[in-house]
Amino acid sequence: MSKPEPFRSGLNYWPAQAAMYWWWRFDHAAARRDLARIADVGFGYVRFFLLWEAFQPAPAAVSQTALRDLERFADAAARVGLQLQPTLFTGHMSGANWLPEFATAPTDGRSGRFPTLVAGEPRSARPANFYADERLIQAQELLAREVARVLGRHPAMWSWDLGNEHSNLAVPPTRDDGRRWLARIVAALRAGGSEHPVTIGLHMEDLEEDRRLGPREAAEACDYLAMHGYPFYARWARHPLDAALLPFLGAVTAWLGGKPVLFQEFGLPTRPSSPAMSRDRADVRQLIIFDEAEGAAFYQRALDELHREAFLGAFAWCAFDYAEALWHGPPLAENEHERTFGLFRADGSPKPALGPWRDLAQGRPGVELPPRGVRWIDLDRARFWDDPARSLRHLYARFVAA
Repeated sequence: MSKPEPFRSGLNYWPAQAAMYWWWRFDHAAARRDLARIADVGFGYVRFFLLWEAFQPAPAAVSQTALRDLERFADAAARVGLQLQPTLFTGHMSGANWLPEFATAPTDGRSGRFPTLVAGEPRSARPANFYADERLIQAQELLAREVARVLGRHPAMWSWDLGNEHSNLAVPPTRDDGRRWLARIVAALRAGGSEHPVTIGLHMEDLEEDRRLGPREAAEACDYLAMHGYPFYARWARHPLDAALLPFLGAVTAWLGGKPVLFQEFGLPTRPSSPAMSRDRADVRQLIIFDEAEGAAFYQRALDELHREAFLGAFAWCAFDYAEALWHGPPLAENEHERTFGLFRADGSPKPALGPWRDLAQGRPGVELPPRGVRWIDLDRARFWDDPARSLRHLYARFVAA
């Protein structure tokens, strides 16, 4: 019998004092402190993000400064025994789309769902379709090769992530465009000297709608699949702290794609003694900030639920709250809840939600639950996509009943 995969516990990382402006304000000493705090709790993995325009200011130019800082960050992770998952071409992040100017296009007069930021400033532009524009595909291949040359043989390197919730940036014009994009970026990583496993950060909306690059397409090029889920964003969750939604999303992803799944993002924003807010939402956009005790209880239930299934692991969103100095600019001025998702506060002090993760690392998991299996799935994979939102609601009712 083959040995079962370890359950990987990890964190998504942006530094508290710089957030998405990190690579323009790289602070090596701060990064070393942050990584040491993460390792001390018992986490083994860190997913982090290569802001596209910071690494590639022009289609044919990759920033050597950013590449050097990337290597220094990886060196710091190796010193404390952490394994890394870099996310390429970021991209969509925290309620905004961050793009190099060369990857934007003029708007058609309509405002998009997410604002476009260039050099951290709002821009009247939309993301160009980087899945099908040959000039942009070649630019992405260049960046993938150059980053792979830096990390391809680094001892801290674990796995590549091709993008963060990319369907919030653009949707491939055709399914074949998405497949070709995946194949070319993976080939560029291999050409750069990396044989590490590859995934792409899918999210709940890639199951709620057919965006032409979902689990089945990703599975053709990726070694495993990744899913993100947040119950308080889901209109069809039973309540905003519905931890059972997470293994359900992971199980559906594995069923549709036929590959193992890492639950790559989940979490909730917390503050001490936050004002009581209604849990009855007329609109999913009415977001909730929870108190820290609720956060700890949610993470415990979520880890119990995720650990019971055969997932590759679970990564929390995210490591640190963001410093108040960042709250007044994009994207945090417009997205208050994005400020306080951290398991650590901005000053580095731990929140109660770290407790369940520390217990897991020390071999003291919470409630041991039997796996649910997949007998609750009573749909054909192809028919799922006839009306994916309805299919999810139907399957979730059967999942919780199981």
